Amino acid sequence: MAVQDVTTRTAGAGSGVEGTPAAPASGSRPSRNGRRLRALEPLLWLGPALVLILAVVIWPVVEMVRTSLMDISSTGLTRGFAGGDNYADLFAEPDLPGVVLRTLVWVVGVVTVTITVSLALAQLLNSRFPGRRMVRWALIVPWAASVLMTALTWRWMLNNFYGVVNRVLMDVGILDKPVNWLAHPAQAFAWMMAVAVFVSLPFTAFVILSGLGTIPAEVYEAARLDGAGTARTYLSITLPLLRPSLMVAAIINVINVFNSFPVIWAMTRGGPGFATDTTTTYMYKLAFDNQAVGESAAMAVVNFALILLVVLVYLRVVRGREETG
Repeated sequence: MAVQDVTTRTAGAGSGVEGTPAAPASGSRPSRNGRRLRALEPLLWLGPALVLILAVVIWPVVEMVRTSLMDISSTGLTRGFAGGDNYADLFAEPDLPGVVLRTLVWVVGVVTVTITVSLALAQLLNSRFPGRRMVRWALIVPWAASVLMTALTWRWMLNNFYGVVNRVLMDVGILDKPVNWLAHPAQAFAWMMAVAVFVSLPFTAFVILSGLGTIPAEVYEAARLDGAGTARTYLSITLPLLRPSLMVAAIINVINVFNSFPVIWAMTRGGPGFATDTTTTYMYKLAFDNQAVGESAAMAVVNFALILLVVLVYLRVVRGREETG
C-alpha cells in the first residue's frame, strides 16, 4: 500500500494537480497555420453567397453608375467620359418632375392600400370557417399568375368596345354608354393602381398571416380576462406584435411597386404621352425611344436613390414609433 501511495503522489506531482492528466507536449499543440485555416472555414459556407451578391447586386450597381457617367451611342458604343452631362440632360427634361411625383403617389398609394386590405384579408384567413383552405389556395392565383398576363387581361376587360367592365356597369345601370377607361390619364392611373394592388395582395396577405400565426393564444386569452374588447385587443396586441411582419411586407412592396414595369407598360405604355409614366417606364422610354442610353442610366441611378430614400424614411419612422412606444 505504501508503494501505491508513493506512486500516486508522484504521478499527481508530475501533472501539477492530483488526478489531472499531464499537459500535452508542445509538439501536439495546433500550429499557427492550422488556426488560420480554421478561421477561414466560414468562407467555405459564405463564399458562394458572397460571390452571388457581388455578381447579381454589387456589380450591376457599379456598372449602372459607370454607364451614367459615359457618353454612349444608341448602339451601345462608348464614346468617352461624359461626366455629369447625362444628369444635367435628365434634370432638364420637362416631364421629369411630373414623373417623379406620379411615382411617389403610385408607391405610397399602392403600398398603403395593399397593406390595409391585406390586414383585413389575413385576419379573415386566420379565422376558422368552412372552405378556408380553398380560399387560401385561391388567393395564391394572382400571385402565381404572370403579372404581364394579369395586366393584359385587365386591359381587355377595360376595353370600351368588348370589355366586361363596361358591359357589367351598363347592365346594372351605372353607365349609359361605354367608357374608354385607359384613354384618360387620371382614370387609367387609378385602374393601374387597382391592378397593382390586386397582384400585390397575395404575398402581403400571406406575410401578415404568417405573423398572426406566431402570436400566442394565451395573450388573447389574458386580454379577454382583463375585459378588453375586439377593437382594443386588435390595436393593443395584434398590431404591435405584427410589426416585424408589416415591416417586411412594406419594404418588399415598396421595392416591387417602385420597379413595377409590366402593369404600366401592358395597360397604357405610360401614355397618353408621359401622362401615366413612372420612373421605371420613363427610364425605358429614354433608352429605347429617345436612344439616350446614358441619360437612361442616370435615371436608373436616381430611381435607385429614391428607393433607398423611401425605405430609409420608412425605417426611421418605424424605429421612432418603437422608441416612443
